Amino acid sequence: MMAVLLIGTLNRVMIVELKVPAGLVASMLALPLVFAPLRALIGFKSDNYRSLLGWRRVPYIWLGSIAQFSGLAMMPFALIVLSGDTWAPPWAAQLSAAIAFLCVGAGMHTVQTVGLALATDLAPEKSQPNVVAVLSLMLLLGMVVSALLFGVLLAEFSQLRLIQVIQGCAAATLILNFIAMWKQEPRNPDRTQGARDGDPGFLESFRTLRASGPWNRRLFAAALGFAGFAMQDVLLEPYGGQILGLSVGATTGLTALLAGGSALGFIAGARWLSRGADAHRLAAYGSLMGIFAFAMVILSGVMEYTPLFALGSLCIGLGGGLFAHATLTSCMRVAPQNQIGLALGVWGAVQATAAGLAIATGGVVRDVLSGLAEQGSLGEAMSGPATGYLVVYAAEIALLFFTLAVVGPLVRGTGAPRSRPQPGSGIAGSAHV
Repeated sequence: MMAVLLIGTLNRVMIVELKVPAGLVASMLALPLVFAPLRALIGFKSDNYRSLLGWRRVPYIWLGSIAQFSGLAMMPFALIVLSGDTWAPPWAAQLSAAIAFLCVGAGMHTVQTVGLALATDLAPEKSQPNVVAVLSLMLLLGMVVSALLFGVLLAEFSQLRLIQVIQGCAAATLILNFIAMWKQEPRNPDRTQGARDGDPGFLESFRTLRASGPWNRRLFAAALGFAGFAMQDVLLEPYGGQILGLSVGATTGLTALLAGGSALGFIAGARWLSRGADAHRLAAYGSLMGIFAFAMVILSGVMEYTPLFALGSLCIGLGGGLFAHATLTSCMRVAPQNQIGLALGVWGAVQATAAGLAIATGGVVRDVLSGLAEQGSLGEAMSGPATGYLVVYAAEIALLFFTLAVVGPLVRGTGAPRSRPQPGSGIAGSAHV
């Protein structure tokens, strides 16, 4: 719900209905990325949290939900002030909107990171690929339902209706997260005691995690791969409309193709990984699929052949789904038992940061090169409107080739899975029982 609200609904409402400058909108929507690198710290804290109730994950999920609720509660008023419908100075409007988006971003990253760690605690290792697939499919389903719901509720736009919808989302997410946490984490009496003097700090734990396997290579490969798949996020629909002459309805269908391809990738990944396939090899297959997909997108513009463009869009989703599933599952499998939150937090930080920076870079590169091409600065051969797009797609192909090179040694067996404790021992054992 939050992903659709921030990236889709508010993006359009702020620019079209509220007349907020597009540059300011992009800056506000990018603010949640500020907290992406902190996902590693959040995961580490949830690994080592001690409370009188004996929980370590649930308090952080609840705190994240409260932060998200707070940002959504103030967001509609901040946006109305940002649109200029006020006597307040511009800096006050920008500051209030920034605080709202930061609170939502902090809450989202906290809930996502600790929620993944809790799912890993509860799932036996053989079931983890299926758990990842189910979580990913539920995310896609939630986005589809939320998008349809927002479309109905905001069909007749007004500032009052905007306030009602956003604050309704605030209440809904709080209630849904409370229901989702109910009786999920077993209470552990050992977690009621205070911190011990010998407990390692964040930096020491991070160094220990890196020493437990080829984490530098694993995370570098994830960063390259996610960047390679994400640079086109805001360019694929404009490419279809500007280069292939597709209608608005036709380009909107690309979102469904991407989502469908991602769903197929998650399902296929769960099937292969549950049968013992190597996660790093599957990540390499996803990267290879992405290379062919972007090549098809480039050729579709050169040939002006729409079916090839549609097939390329579907394969982008399929390759991205395989890659995301495989890298997440590999981190879940090899993470030390007492550092699951830290490991998944590091993966989440790399994924969100790499994707966010890649999206921003792709947009800037496309705008700059398209402007130079229109001016004739790049020569007659590169004077068409497709130049900026094609350079971005070529860069994504190069990034995915680099991903294959980095993943290669991992496929050869340098990342052995961790051994999990027997059922009945520790928190994970209690959850399994």
